[in-house]
Amino acid sequence: MSAYFFVFGAGLGLVMQVLVLVVQNAVSYEDLGVATSGATFFRSIGASFGVAVFGTIFTNRLTSKLEDVFAAAGLGLPPGVGPGQVAADPRAVAQLPPELRPAVLHAYSTSITDVFLYASPVVLVAFVIAWFLKEDRLRTSVTAPDTTQTLASNPVERSSYDECARALSVLGSREGRKAVYVKITERAGLDLLPAASWLLLRIRRHGTVEPARLAETTPVPLRAITEASRQVEERRLVAREGVQLILTEEGVRVSTRLAKAREESLAELLGDWWGPERPTDLVKLVEELTAELSGSDAERPRTSEPPRDYHA
Repeated sequence: MSAYFFVFGAGLGLVMQVLVLVVQNAVSYEDLGVATSGATFFRSIGASFGVAVFGTIFTNRLTSKLEDVFAAAGLGLPPGVGPGQVAADPRAVAQLPPELRPAVLHAYSTSITDVFLYASPVVLVAFVIAWFLKEDRLRTSVTAPDTTQTLASNPVERSSYDECARALSVLGSREGRKAVYVKITERAGLDLLPAASWLLLRIRRHGTVEPARLAETTPVPLRAITEASRQVEERRLVAREGVQLILTEEGVRVSTRLAKAREESLAELLGDWWGPERPTDLVKLVEELTAELSGSDAERPRTSEPPRDYHA
């Protein structure tokens, strides 16, 4: 019996919240409240039918088993105590003769077991149907609260464009630094070190970079920058001009693919906002944030030469 209750509790705990997340993920933001309340409503309806159906099964099985127990015992029962009374109120077990109580409790136990067995086909059918449901990718966009929303301070008024920019910046930087470049390298279909992708995007932004200066102005270790520089040089993605690195024609193509992959990973954070009818301002915002995440002005090489235009 304990094993049955363990399976029941573990299954119920693992499934209930997942079902809510599935429903919320399957609808657009404007329908989120309706979907959540609808899931709660149908869960309540299902619980009502379940209690009615399986409660009836339990009562009938228990009454039948108690009648067999009392008939086999052949003992005198207290006035007003019978199978119906014991089935309706478990407290009536205390009024039974001591030698009869173990058999009555066993009847309760086996009746509950029967309920689980009768429910098994229903669970099996639901399990099979679940395999035919369409799989929707879990939405990655979430609300990123600002300090003005969580602390007692003067509210800050922003336009929808500014609010979207703030949320994307927070969400984009929330990912692990290395994981970001692992992800965009795989998305671009390239076999490069994450640091090599990071380096190529910075060369694309600044025109030229000086590896030693990058080690001074970024948290990336010098060793990682050195290994990345060696890899992109060996693959002829960059060429050296003194101590600085510039992109070759192949390097321009590769860095463009990486920038596109970064834009797509940012766009995923927008969820339903990044639909077919997305506004031009939103596209421009993603492009601007991609550029910002590919390097800062502090990383520019110590030279007065203007950066090369790799975006043309």
